[in-house]
Amino acid sequence: MSKGWKAAVAAVLAGLSLGLAQPALAAAAQPQTKLITGPGSPFLGLGAFDLKALGYVVEEYIVSGTATSYKLTGEPTADGAWTARPADTAPYATRIVVVRPADPKRFSGTVAVEWLNVTGGLDAGPDWTYSHREMLRAGMAYVGVSAQKVGVEGGQGIAGPGMPLKKVNPTRYGGLVHPGDNFSFDIFSQAGQAVKTGQVMGPLKPLHVLATGESQSAVFMTTYVDAIDPIARVYDGFYIHSRFGGAPPPETASMRTGPNTRGAQGVKMRPDLRVPVMTLISETDLIGSGLSGFWAAQQPDNDKLRIWEMPGTSHVDNYMFFVGNYDDGSAPIAKLAEAWKPNDALFGAKMAHPINSGPQHHYVAMAALAGLDRWVRTGRAPPKAPRLELAMSDTAGQAPKLVLDEEGEAKGGIRTPWVDAPTAKLSGAGNSGGPYGFLVGSTIPFDAPTLARLYPGGKADYLKRFDASLSNAVKGGFILPADQAEIRALAAAGWPGA
Repeated sequence: MSKGWKAAVAAVLAGLSLGLAQPALAAAAQPQTKLITGPGSPFLGLGAFDLKALGYVVEEYIVSGTATSYKLTGEPTADGAWTARPADTAPYATRIVVVRPADPKRFSGTVAVEWLNVTGGLDAGPDWTYSHREMLRAGMAYVGVSAQKVGVEGGQGIAGPGMPLKKVNPTRYGGLVHPGDNFSFDIFSQAGQAVKTGQVMGPLKPLHVLATGESQSAVFMTTYVDAIDPIARVYDGFYIHSRFGGAPPPETASMRTGPNTRGAQGVKMRPDLRVPVMTLISETDLIGSGLSGFWAAQQPDNDKLRIWEMPGTSHVDNYMFFVGNYDDGSAPIAKLAEAWKPNDALFGAKMAHPINSGPQHHYVAMAALAGLDRWVRTGRAPPKAPRLELAMSDTAGQAPKLVLDEEGEAKGGIRTPWVDAPTAKLSGAGNSGGPYGFLVGSTIPFDAPTLARLYPGGKADYLKRFDASLSNAVKGGFILPADQAEIRALAAAGWPGA
């Protein structure tokens, strides 16, 4: 019996022992893997903090083999009930970055595998940035996959020519080969298969493998769930973070067309999902901000689907650009509060307004990932959440508008203290400047008379109202109890004039 066959059988038996309904074998091929041992380090922004000091090992592997592309057998219908068949094959060699606990006893058994985002013309891990705090404290492992061609071979990013792996470090990455984005789905499946069988996890034995993807990667992940997962059957759950409305058929997938495919019609998650799917949506994603808005892809929750919509949030925000890079869980509150302050400059470009500085996206994202992990491990689904309130347009296909309260905050959705006890109008829209202006949302601080009207007793009144909303969000399951004390301390430090 071959080593690959033994590993595949072991993975199935592990799943059955946990009571998981799985097919006899995953259909994804087992790739070849090789640990990169040369000088240098992986080209991926994992933060300025010391992962070794936090008890984690960082390794990088070449993953290679023969990738299959797929083609739909019918039209890409809006309900997501797509059927795909194998099309072409091509050789490939990509890389994955593994971040795992050094001590196997610390390992929770869960691995989060991220489809790295290439919108900027280089590999980035926004789900790692938003949720690494929860991964590290929970004992998860993380794997970033260079799934798309732009990150490996090069191409045009949102801000111009990018920084592909083969250009950044030809010595380390010169042997990589990517045949095109229509092969990216199977490349992602094979990477997941290498993780699931423990091939790239050192001494760790994975029990649950979650697929994650944010922004453009979440759009591709929608295609994956609708068309590829019924064939591949690799991942135990999906975390689809900040997707827009459309999704490309697998045969036409590309970086530039993916987010806008199908326009205003939108693409839902298929009605017969195989495994749990958690979807997290910001205001920017819902309305679209010039792209196909998620509003056109909304659907009710069911026994394998949860959709959380967050008022007062933008597609990307202060945490992504200014806080997450050094937030290892031990940064002083004063330093964190300073980083959260409104900032109107980004990558040398001046924004029309300060970008969104609401912390809720970060904290709710960690709760969403933790909720999916628990769902897969125990079968207990995350709570259902109310949706953001929308004023629909009378013009067919035209994006609706958010319903706002008297302070300009969006109504409905997951309530958090930053919108229930606001000190600024937080929005997922209303900004411009540079290539990212339409994605960063805005922060409009309240003036002194508004703060005095809302909080006649000043800071004490504010914190009382803040604490009440925070407590409700924690009890509701939308913010993790482990974050409550830090959030309260940030509120006290961030009171205007503090």
